[in-house]
Amino acid sequence: MQTPRPQKLVIAISSRALFDLAESHQVFESEGLQAYSEYQIANEDNILPPGEAFGMVKKFLRINERLDTQRVEVILLSRNSADTGLRVFNSINHYGLDITRAAFTGGSNPYRYILPFNAHLFLSTDADDVAHALEHGVAAATLMTTSKPASENEQLRFAFDGDAVIFSDEAEQVYKAQGLAAFAQSERDAAKTPLSGGPFKSFLAALHGLQDEFKGQECPIRTALVTARSAPAHERVIRTLRAWNIRIDESLFLGGLSKGAFLKAYGADVFFDDQQINCESASGHVATGHVPHGIANRPALVGSNGEKSELNTDNQQNHS
Repeated sequence: MQTPRPQKLVIAISSRALFDLAESHQVFESEGLQAYSEYQIANEDNILPPGEAFGMVKKFLRINERLDTQRVEVILLSRNSADTGLRVFNSINHYGLDITRAAFTGGSNPYRYILPFNAHLFLSTDADDVAHALEHGVAAATLMTTSKPASENEQLRFAFDGDAVIFSDEAEQVYKAQGLAAFAQSERDAAKTPLSGGPFKSFLAALHGLQDEFKGQECPIRTALVTARSAPAHERVIRTLRAWNIRIDESLFLGGLSKGAFLKAYGADVFFDDQQINCESASGHVATGHVPHGIANRPALVGSNGEKSELNTDNQQNHS
């Protein structure tokens, strides 16, 4: 019986995440759609500079060369029209990126094409588009601007927060409603009960499957869990990943320490976190994607500060 071919791993990305469109976007903001269209057409032979996700995409597409087959794919989803999007494709060709499929939606929300393209992940700079994708069950994140250069490591390195990203926000809900002591006790009591999956579980599983294809050789993908949880709340996380049969290469239980320096040391190409304040801190060190999912992104249900703090006190620490 013939072994079925593995499912292709697909990342959908917006043009503003792939390329730096700040200058032309400013034309749109200040002068309107018609001026923007004219500007893009007049400059369609001027190559766009790389954007936040460019380095990650380049490494991702290089995996096909290693496997000598198209095992991964990048899809372009853009609010441009095909006419104004010609500059984007000219830039793709200039940089030698193997991106052939795209949807240009002429100003409307492109999320409705994510599922037909079978995308596992959607990256954009538009928070509304990302929110719609998450609502439809696709891992998605809003990329934040960073001044830091992309990692020079040849490996593609993903880093993930735990609660409300890889895992559900069920533990976070206990923390928000009842405090740290109740959270710690709840996690001790449920240590052997796997957490439910969060929005990035399927993407992480797909990455794990791709990594398995490099057994016996150096893998071009590395993953890390970077969480502010600490003992005893670490046990449930470890047992959950074991129950899912998903391996993560590195696990950092930081006990409330700020994540930025650790992400820099790890060399993350992109880090995903549900907490806006954590993302702002991390973006000073690495490319960062905000995942607007879970209780931390429902202001009516969170505490008075609206965020989990990344800072330790003598008696309390962040745990996500």
